[in-house]
Amino acid sequence: MNAEITVVWKQIQGMINGFIALLPNMVLALIVFVIFFIIARAIKRLIKRVTRNRRQARNLGLVLGRLAQGTTILVGLFIALSIVIPTFRAGDLVQLLGISGVAIGFAFRDILQNFLAGILILLTEPFQINDQIVFKNFEGTVENIETRATTIRTYDGRRIVIPNSELFTNSVTVNTAFDSRRLEYDVGIGYEQ
Repeated sequence: MNAEITVVWKQIQGMINGFIALLPNMVLALIVFVIFFIIARAIKRLIKRVTRNRRQARNLGLVLGRLAQGTTILVGLFIALSIVIPTFRAGDLVQLLGISGVAIGFAFRDILQNFLAGILILLTEPFQINDQIVFKNFEGTVENIETRATTIRTYDGRRIVIPNSELFTNSVTVNTAFDSRRLEYDVGIGYEQ
């Protein structure tokens, strides 16, 4: 019994010593990750600031800012992991993702389709935020255009989330596309009038 306890105690001491030996690398990795996180936020703000005054690139600037922020954070995470785990190489992870890319592609087909349609909607801008649109049975004001879906607020106060792939492949009527618009009303008049 005492021999088993000493073996367990030696294993616990070995784990604690290993953790203490890795502590400087973990602190360095955390510092590197925080630096990359701050740089990512600065890049996102810079892209938003550059595209803020350009009406056509404003929405695209939001998407590119988020994409640049995510990519920078991912690179920072890979570098931090390679500091903590010296045997970790980002190439191994990329190779693994390349092998399983076909399976991931089929699994996330709808998500990728919505993402690409969202990018194309933001690039071509068939409608903008605050435009009034009609899509199938839904009519309302565009509140937000994201990479996955577009949100409209109906005139009776409901929020409708429409996947971008549907908006991109189907007809959308933009009521506020032009400054003037012709309206048509049916007015009934009795025969005796």
